[in-house]
Amino acid sequence: MARFTTLALLSAAALPGAMAWGAMGHETVAYIASNYVSSATKTYFQGLLGDTSANYLASVASWADSYRYTTAGAFSAPYHYIDANDNPPSSCGVSLDRDCGSEGCVVRALQNYTSILIAGTASNANLQIAAKMVIHFAGDIGQPLHCEALEIGGNSIDVEYDGDDTNLHAVWDSNIPESISGGSSLSSAKAWATDLISEITSGSYKSQAASWVSGLSVASSSAQTSTALKWATESNAYVCSTVLKGGVSAVENKDLSGTYTTTAQPVVDLQIAKQGYRLAKWLDAIVAAKK
Repeated sequence: MARFTTLALLSAAALPGAMAWGAMGHETVAYIASNYVSSATKTYFQGLLGDTSANYLASVASWADSYRYTTAGAFSAPYHYIDANDNPPSSCGVSLDRDCGSEGCVVRALQNYTSILIAGTASNANLQIAAKMVIHFAGDIGQPLHCEALEIGGNSIDVEYDGDDTNLHAVWDSNIPESISGGSSLSSAKAWATDLISEITSGSYKSQAASWVSGLSVASSSAQTSTALKWATESNAYVCSTVLKGGVSAVENKDLSGTYTTTAQPVVDLQIAKQGYRLAKWLDAIVAAKK
């Protein structure tokens, strides 16, 4: 079932849990990517985005979430997710033909804006938009509930968090990430990114990092789509194994700030680290393909 219909597009886009990872999570992904991009990639994107600071990726990482609320950007709301019409927790899986509607999805959007950047024939303004979309969607695709159709990606599953009413999607977007980073500020994102970079470079993720980008390719539209679909499928698998392991009844109207969060934190850490590292290599591949 497609998450947005034409008539419901703007109201659904305004759901409180509609922004994967929240701004802080997206900034963390971007800071991780900034650490691993090549010097050529850094030069290209700093020039394109008009920002030579260390925040050149992080400062635009959440732009797409603001853009979707505008009249001009309303068309992009479906690009932030893919509606996996599977059956968690008994079975999870993503099918591009089944789950990516005519209005688009995060897999197709990542491919499309990547192709625009590689071609380099669009206006500078549109190339900037393409860059901001790629930076953002690389984060979105790592949030499990952005790769799930059930209950509007968890937006319709009412839960509590530390005594406050919220929904399951929002818990994964913001509450759990902030329980790890200690806050929602840019400084929290930087600190979290620093911790995860350490794990990637010399810690528990070091032996995994190469596998995260295995098969990554921007050589053709089909290769770009295949890579993005692989990432979405990995994220979706966590809906069965972690997000809704016990089914909707195990979380609905429950406070998730205790054991549930403790169990989910390693998954969120991994997905943020993974997508930050992948974004770096994806941007490197885009710049290399432009030569």
